[in-house]
Amino acid sequence: MKALIALEDGRIFEGQSFTGHGEIQGELVFNTSMTGYQEILTDPSYKGQIVTMTYPLIGNYGVNPEDEESLDIHMSGFVLREYEADYSNWRATGDLAGYLKKHGVLGIDQVDTRAVTRHIRLAGAMRAVISTTDLDPESLVQKAKAVPSLVDRDLASEVSCSRPYIWEKGRILELDDLSPDRLARLDSWQESRHRVAIIDCGLKFNQLRLLARRSCQCVVFPASVQAEQLLACKPDGIFLSNGPGDPAAVKHVIETARSLVGKKPLFGICLGHQILSLALGGRTYKLKFGHRGGNQPVKDLETGRIEITAQNHGFAVDESSLPSSVEVTHINLNDHTVEGIRHKDLPAFSVQYHPENAPGPHDSEYLFDRFVSLMAA
Repeated sequence: MKALIALEDGRIFEGQSFTGHGEIQGELVFNTSMTGYQEILTDPSYKGQIVTMTYPLIGNYGVNPEDEESLDIHMSGFVLREYEADYSNWRATGDLAGYLKKHGVLGIDQVDTRAVTRHIRLAGAMRAVISTTDLDPESLVQKAKAVPSLVDRDLASEVSCSRPYIWEKGRILELDDLSPDRLARLDSWQESRHRVAIIDCGLKFNQLRLLARRSCQCVVFPASVQAEQLLACKPDGIFLSNGPGDPAAVKHVIETARSLVGKKPLFGICLGHQILSLALGGRTYKLKFGHRGGNQPVKDLETGRIEITAQNHGFAVDESSLPSSVEVTHINLNDHTVEGIRHKDLPAFSVQYHPENAPGPHDSEYLFDRFVSLMAA
């Protein structure tokens, strides 16, 4: 069935829905990954956004529970050039269209995604509405103009867990008692060397998997957690997760991070990187169209090594705002934006990209080893 995509600047694109009728709104962005669409769909960092895939054929290997990075789809809509219903993969348990319908997400294909991507690159990411029920372009443009901006919105609190839990052998185990004695009796602690307290701002499961693989017991807290609650479980380190929206709007997490600096080793990814930078005195700003995809080149300034990274963010850290106690460790080679920082004297570091490689390359997995080394020091 016919669908229209209306942008706030008046641009209209046509397509068709492969998931049924609907009307959705959000910030229209693009992702350059060739594979990993299910991990992208379940990445909480896409809350409030409509994602256009630049790769022209999506859906050909189906979906399966093992590739989920959270318990839900968080983006508002999925825009494709061509949807492939006849999937072929021995791991697949269903098709993409059925998966989107199950989660109530609108899927649109037969869209000129090259034109969409070019427009966003030139004009910037912008608010949009997609509809199969209202096909009046003028009406849809007015609706797009009324869509709330992502700036100053605390979306992390909307995707964070509601209660603390333990990542116990690949499953979520909610606990009312998070005392050190109770945590020490869990199977994960018997096999662990370190305990990591995690602030969930939009956490991806593979971050937990990689920490657990390095003998870490993962205790996950909602974004609203206070520093005292984190420290009460006697962690060896603190992890600040990725997440959606404007980092400057997550003021409570920034304050929590600020109070934790120097008390325990800190490691932040994506939104967690921005939160740590803000906690240390820096500033953030909105990028024109953001970095989203599995092929972003990043330079490690210490080693000179070039990493190919997976990324998903629309905001960046302003290098000129960082205090003298903080140094930039990584830069993006496409636009020279900040991709990593560390405190010169205290055990705190972060990266803007996604080293957990789900989806994406494995180049940057060493950062989890670095975090473990800080906890062992």
